[in-house]
Amino acid sequence: MSAKKLSINKACIFLGVLLLLAVSATTIILYNLTHSISAVLCCLFFCAFVLICVVCFVALVRRKLTLFSDLFCQTLDDMLSGNVAPLQVAEEESLFYKINYRLGRLYEVMNENRRNVAKERADLQELISDISHQVKTPIANLNMINSTLMEQDVPPNKQKEFLLASASQLDKLDFLMQAMIKTSRLETGVISLEKKMQPIYDTLASALGGILLNAEKKQIDVSVNCPEHLSVPHDRKWTSEALFNILDNAVKYTPENGKITVTVECWELYLKIGIADTGKGIPEKHQGAIFKRFYREDDVHDVEGIGIGLYLAREIITMQGGYIKLTSSPDIGSCFTIFLPRD
Repeated sequence: MSAKKLSINKACIFLGVLLLLAVSATTIILYNLTHSISAVLCCLFFCAFVLICVVCFVALVRRKLTLFSDLFCQTLDDMLSGNVAPLQVAEEESLFYKINYRLGRLYEVMNENRRNVAKERADLQELISDISHQVKTPIANLNMINSTLMEQDVPPNKQKEFLLASASQLDKLDFLMQAMIKTSRLETGVISLEKKMQPIYDTLASALGGILLNAEKKQIDVSVNCPEHLSVPHDRKWTSEALFNILDNAVKYTPENGKITVTVECWELYLKIGIADTGKGIPEKHQGAIFKRFYREDDVHDVEGIGIGLYLAREIITMQGGYIKLTSSPDIGSCFTIFLPRD
């Protein structure tokens, strides 16, 4: 009989038969040696006592094994269903406790993996929905322009207007794709930020260079107070990108003849960069949502943008161990404060 196919019941029966054979053989040998009935009876009583003890022991072990297998299977079923955590037993030096403890650890890891997968799936669905929403309008506009040019007799001067509008929609799509590529690379770790101790003055100057022309067109006064000697560990390229996104928003939503003030201060643990404007301000109920991807308020859809700049800015600063704080009042202005750790 193969040991792999030997069940507990068969093992008990096999053991019982062996014991009976051993008792019978012992009785026969003892009688042949002594020819004494009393000796044989004593031997039989002793063997019966031993047999009863063995049977009780086997029954107890079998019961323990049955309970253990039932609890073990129940624990596995609970883990697989994901609804119930493994049963917590009193701490004791037992086989089931040791296995149950490790199953509990395994259950926690499985739950964490399940939550991560669910979160990744939700993030992917949200991203697809956001991209679909952002791409829908430019594509619809391009289709309308194309249909108009193909189906109607458009004068040459109007054709140029349609082509300029088409180029504007293509630029918006290109900007959207570039922004999504940056976001994807940052979130997936394809691009890693390299923090180096370097002056914040040069990084800020690079960000300001991208918004000065638009600020001049709206006659916005941009004042900067940044000591040249202040240095902080940061990635110059991506930190400049984050600062530019915040400054670009300030220019977009600040009316003509407004003001933007940039101040840099060195604190004990952080380097503080404040960007304040005299723009339209952000209502308190919307301040928690402006850092979401593709978020835009209903009353600013006439302003160029797709609502990803502040999201990227927060991601970049957070990846460097910093954070962004916002204070804003409607019709007064907003102040974005960036904190970068000094160590």
